[in-house]
Amino acid sequence: PYYVDLNQNLFLQASLHSSDPNLVVFVDTCVASPDPSNFRTLTYELIRSGCVKDPTYSSYYSPYGDVARFAFNAFSFVNRHPSVYLQCELVVCRYNDYSSRCYQGCVSRFKRNAGS
Repeated sequence: PYYVDLNQNLFLQASLHSSDPNLVVFVDTCVASPDPSNFRTLTYELIRSGCVKDPTYSSYYSPYGDVARFAFNAFSFVNRHPSVYLQCELVVCRYNDYSSRCYQGCVSRFKRNAGS
């Protein structure tokens, strides 16, 4: 566990360990939950499909493509839940492959009208 005070900035870093220097990593989705085994019922989205959902979420520059850095303010799920668990999905792509998911940024998917 990592202990922080409420509203304290929480800094995270995800590193890709690979012998291939031409890979980059991209934070696609991060969801918080008070239950480490359930990220579907009571959740809070920090970022979804590359789109920031929480106003305190920030991406930070990394000089290395295989390292993703980000931060957000610590929060709690009401007083009944003493812990918050984080689940993130990261995407690994080829460096300079601008058609890959890593270079698309925020991808919002709109539902189409099925009517006539």
